[in-house]
Amino acid sequence: MVTPTKFLIGQIGLVLGIVILGMWASTQWAAHQLAYQAQLGAPWFRVSGWPLYRPWQLFVWWFQYEAYAPAVFHRCGLMAASSGGLGCVAAVAGSLWRARQSRRVTTYGSARWASLDEVSRAGVLRERGVFLGRLGPDYLRHDGPEHILAFAPTRSGKGVGLVVPTLLSWTGSVIVHDIKGENWDLTAGWRSRFSHAVLFNPTDLRSARYNPLLEVRKGINEVRDVQNIADILVDPEGSLERRSHWEKTSHSLLVGAILHVLYAEPDKTLACVARFLSDPDRSLVDAMNCMLATNHLGGEGEPPRVHPVVASAARDILNKAPNERSGVLSTAMSFLGLYQDPVVAATTSTCDWRIADLVNAESPVSLYLVIPPSDISRTKPLVRLMLNQIGRRLTERLEGDPAKRNRHQLLMMLDEFPALGRLDFFETALAFQAGYGIRAYLIAQSLNQISKAYGENNSILDNCHVRIAFSSNDERTAKRISDALGTATEQRAQRNYAGHRLAPWLSHVMVSRQETARPLLTAGEVMQLPPSDELVLVSGLPPIRAKKLRYYEDTNFRSRQLPAPVLSTDSYRDVPPLRPNDWEHQIRFTDARLIATLSVANGDVPQSDTINESDTDSAGHDVKPASVDAEVTAPGTTNEAEAAGDSQHLTHLRTIAAITKAGCVREQAKTLAKGRKGSRGKLAGKESQTHDLFVEQGGVA
Repeated sequence: MVTPTKFLIGQIGLVLGIVILGMWASTQWAAHQLAYQAQLGAPWFRVSGWPLYRPWQLFVWWFQYEAYAPAVFHRCGLMAASSGGLGCVAAVAGSLWRARQSRRVTTYGSARWASLDEVSRAGVLRERGVFLGRLGPDYLRHDGPEHILAFAPTRSGKGVGLVVPTLLSWTGSVIVHDIKGENWDLTAGWRSRFSHAVLFNPTDLRSARYNPLLEVRKGINEVRDVQNIADILVDPEGSLERRSHWEKTSHSLLVGAILHVLYAEPDKTLACVARFLSDPDRSLVDAMNCMLATNHLGGEGEPPRVHPVVASAARDILNKAPNERSGVLSTAMSFLGLYQDPVVAATTSTCDWRIADLVNAESPVSLYLVIPPSDISRTKPLVRLMLNQIGRRLTERLEGDPAKRNRHQLLMMLDEFPALGRLDFFETALAFQAGYGIRAYLIAQSLNQISKAYGENNSILDNCHVRIAFSSNDERTAKRISDALGTATEQRAQRNYAGHRLAPWLSHVMVSRQETARPLLTAGEVMQLPPSDELVLVSGLPPIRAKKLRYYEDTNFRSRQLPAPVLSTDSYRDVPPLRPNDWEHQIRFTDARLIATLSVANGDVPQSDTINESDTDSAGHDVKPASVDAEVTAPGTTNEAEAAGDSQHLTHLRTIAAITKAGCVREQAKTLAKGRKGSRGKLAGKESQTHDLFVEQGGVA
């Protein structure tokens, strides 16, 4: 390491060397002009026959022979003087450099602003990537796979300086959290020219539709996918650290109900799940019996099979006391209340686009999540559910073969992302989703917002390679930014004067220098940044003090402002080609064999589930016990064993009728409700026909 003393010695040697070499060159030039005459004296030494004189010999010759060759000695004097001047310049330059180095002490820290050369080497002056700001005439852009986090208070220019410029230049797929719809109006027109511009607004019938249940994959992954959906449903705010008893049991109920709806109901939506659990025409017990009597898995020619997860959830509810069942149901319905809104039910009735389209469609997809401010709190669970499904699905498998990798990169432009609440998977996925071609551009108003949603010890900041900070309104955020900028070491001079105040001069002047630590920017200075300035912190690079972008002041962006696509309530047009889902034409019915097993397990049908004379099925057909009883007690009954068998069959029929009243086997009930005439001898044949009918209609899809 070069110390100041060593540098001073080297500086003196350099100056002396310049002066001596200049004098020597002048002496040799004078000797050459005077033809190396003998009167010049003997040379100092010779090199390859060339005589070399002592450097100071010029002054001797000048004194003796100037009158004979004045022009030669005048020119030699200028050459010698020039060397002296060059030595002075070197001395001054060395002194300035030494003074600057003395100020660059690093006792307490070495924080400083990045130079233009360092910024260029860091690769943030490229012509591709997301926008970070402006440095002089150049754009600051980041094209790496790392994530970006911006701290920008409201109305500070984050939209016009970060979001809009990026959306008007990014050519891959993008998900935009657009609370007020401003980004859709400003950027969807240009993006629709090369990508599918998809607007999802669950409160607007003109929106593209998305059904979370159709993203459930049938088979080995179905339980996992449904459990992930239920996880978000029972934690709508993302604030639960530990679930209560009611939330745990309602989670189990929702998993079973969703699986049952996917297998057995034609309307495979969360709105249908809400209707299934809260049908005013039947009790929760009837709904659970319906789940237990449905042949979810049995194929043609096979014994009927109830889905084990559905059966477990239904039996768990039936085993509870009535008051506890009521509490579980009310808790579950509180999580499904959003989907009872007819507009939300319509926008979640089917899928106009699929998660796979975001990375593998023929053209990129630009998904705008537009939520009116008045409905942010109400619709938050649905948006959280969408982002959770997208994040989990796109990071399940990493293809090693480049030919099988995603066709498009995905940018998640999440403005006001803490407003979505805590997404545990999203926080964890930031550490590895960059390897899947997914990068996040997160924008928050302050550090308090992030801490409120994710807790004090969150890893959001840790996983963001680039951080942008505007002038902060929050002291805590300003302090965190100040700490991130680092600490510099300053030298301060202290002068002490000694002597009489009336003396013409002071007898003693003492100057002492000391090193002190100072933040590169204090928290107060961060809060007082000019409205046009911003701070950009890139890992491995000194902080950059840059200028904010304004898209409306830049012709490159103004030329890309095109009218947004016109939306219609008829159908959403700009969507990728429709992909099939695993649940198309999947409708399973109840099975008589399961109903019989259920009847035996229950012992008998509860009194509240018996059939009254006025009972009708959902299709409006009478379901009267009179005709059934008439068959069982027909004249000629003499055998008590036969009567006992008829009584057991009547119990089965009453169970079927009770479940029919619950709305599960409408077609079967229609057949059974018809009056059957004949003796008990025909009853056994009818029972066999009824069994075959249920196997035919309810045993297979």
